[in-house]
Amino acid sequence: MRRAAALAASCALALLASGGAAARPWSEIKQLGEAALCANPNALPYASNQPGAPGFQIEIARALAQRLGVRLRVEWIVPRMRAATVDCDLLMDSITVPGVQPPSLRLSIPYHRSGVSLAFGSGREAVPSYRELSAGTRIGVIMNSLASLVVSRTPATMVPFGFEDDMLEAVARGEVAAGAATAAAVGYYNLQHPGAPLTLVHAEDSEPELRWPVAVGLRRADDLLVENVNAALVQLLADGSIAAIYAKYGVEHRAPGAGKP
Repeated sequence: MRRAAALAASCALALLASGGAAARPWSEIKQLGEAALCANPNALPYASNQPGAPGFQIEIARALAQRLGVRLRVEWIVPRMRAATVDCDLLMDSITVPGVQPPSLRLSIPYHRSGVSLAFGSGREAVPSYRELSAGTRIGVIMNSLASLVVSRTPATMVPFGFEDDMLEAVARGEVAAGAATAAAVGYYNLQHPGAPLTLVHAEDSEPELRWPVAVGLRRADDLLVENVNAALVQLLADGSIAAIYAKYGVEHRAPGAGKP
């Protein structure tokens, strides 16, 4: 299974996938007793069509639907911009980018803070920030990603990859000193390789370009739907449900308001 390095960011770009469907108010969803989620069928730890490992996006959406008192229907789509075609209601991990998202997409309150971290291999010195990467250090990056731009400003040597999986495996083999990968991908890799985990450093905390809060994208929402989703998320955050779901996939839940501004 392969995950593009920018999966978290592209997942969040529901902004581009909203389409022009007419608003679907809370009263209609409640009457139907069902909300539709669009997700990628082969994108662990985010989402998958494997019953035993549905991914944290699916599990959080299920918990959200349960709080709302409705069923969750999952529409499998690749790429995410097909969300308008299947006309789904929810898009998880939507990045909050003020002034970018179209009026047809509304966002819930943020429920997690994501970003592109650094993963160091065994025996490698782990530096706390991108800015401290030294000359001659080979750093894996996803081609044409924001992380590659950030690394290009340092003395380190960039080694391009097409997929996070390949990059993290190269880090583990010692072919590169570290890799710029989403924290979720690194956490999931470590969960699958408990005997040889990589060192995860939240280097994105000092790079505004590489960190972002994520929210539920609501494609056809009225005020009442947004209010109900927000209330459910507050409850799921308060009782630890969201943190517990992330933990199942080896991912640390990070409060969206925490960290450096």
